[in-house]
Amino acid sequence: MASIMLTAMPFAGHLRPVRAVAAELVRRGHDVRVYTGRPYAGDVEAVGAGAVPWQRAPDLDERDLAATFPRMRERKGFRQVLVNLQDLFLGTAPAQAADLQAAYEAEPWDLLAGDPMALGTRFAAERLGCRWVTVSPIAVWLPGKGIPPTGLGLTPARGAVGRVRDAVLGAVSGVGTRLLTREYQRTRRAVGLAPDGETFATMWFSPRLVVAAGSPALDYPRDDLPPHIRFVGDLTDDGAPAPAAALPPWWDDVLRAQVPVVHVTQGTANVDPRDLILPALAALADEDVLVVVGTGHRTAPLPGPLPANARVASMVPYPALLPRTAVMITNGGYGGVLQALRHDVPLVVAGGDLDKPEIAARLGWHGAGVDLRTGTPRPAAVAAAYRRVAGDPAYRVAAARLGADLRARGGARAAADLLEAHLP
Repeated sequence: MASIMLTAMPFAGHLRPVRAVAAELVRRGHDVRVYTGRPYAGDVEAVGAGAVPWQRAPDLDERDLAATFPRMRERKGFRQVLVNLQDLFLGTAPAQAADLQAAYEAEPWDLLAGDPMALGTRFAAERLGCRWVTVSPIAVWLPGKGIPPTGLGLTPARGAVGRVRDAVLGAVSGVGTRLLTREYQRTRRAVGLAPDGETFATMWFSPRLVVAAGSPALDYPRDDLPPHIRFVGDLTDDGAPAPAAALPPWWDDVLRAQVPVVHVTQGTANVDPRDLILPALAALADEDVLVVVGTGHRTAPLPGPLPANARVASMVPYPALLPRTAVMITNGGYGGVLQALRHDVPLVVAGGDLDKPEIAARLGWHGAGVDLRTGTPRPAAVAAAYRRVAGDPAYRVAAARLGADLRARGGARAAADLLEAHLP
């Protein structure tokens, strides 16, 4: 038995994949702890792991980050990305490092395995000199030859004009990433660490091992990924059947549906239904479908009367829903996308900010869905995209190809194997 500390940013989309890995390690007899926000302590303890809540690092509500980080108020797009990086990820890293150092001094671990966005993991590991690897619930898509600049939702260039486009945009984006790299180096100095040679693209990840959700098949074609990056498929769903108590009262409507079931979700962090949920409901109101909306952690009901063909719940267990789903309409959260593909479900993606434009672009490029190229589409655009995906079986074929690759990679079991191989 080994002692293993996992870290996860206190977001549902980060905690759930890390918790799946924790659960598998617990099943193998390891002593597992998870350092994350206090609101997720119960989720961690439910799988038999110990919860180590943020102490010096501020507890936050992922539905209202501006309450803790005021500069995020009314920010979307690139401005949101910039403030997220400065205030949330880099800004909380020193406090995370202090929390982890205190936890280690109280009870040492054999291996530290961290969420890349919890940058305090790297700082604590370097200060303690302990073994450190990355468990990444987010997409690991590094810059490379023939890959367009990350963050803009671009597909690979075609011809001389495309190469010029990538060169120009790469130079512009390079200015911004160099500024953030310098801020990372300043943060290192603030926690007593010397500057290192990491860049904005690499500073998040362990140089020893990156256990990454997803698959190279989801990226653009490339042959330059370092060998220590190991993809393990979907970490968010073990395939267990949903308990009856977790199913919404209208679930029989799904079981009896004689029309396609369309799932609509904005994930767990983007909570304004005007972005995607309401346009999608309007787009599908007159379609011969059953629309199943998952509102995430939303507490207020959706405004206005629902269309007759719509059903809504805060959470709908994906092992029960996705095998019955014809199309998913989503804002592109990585965990939800991986689960849809794992069940061979094609997608319509409205990726507005953070990593979502990149996810949407890759799905469109691989033919597994339609990229709406905005996070706030109009109903007509959603309707046209749905009809396109539902009417062309090539989208489901492409989704099934990616799904087969994800299923073959082993998920949480493969992740646990890799972590065990790095124990002392």
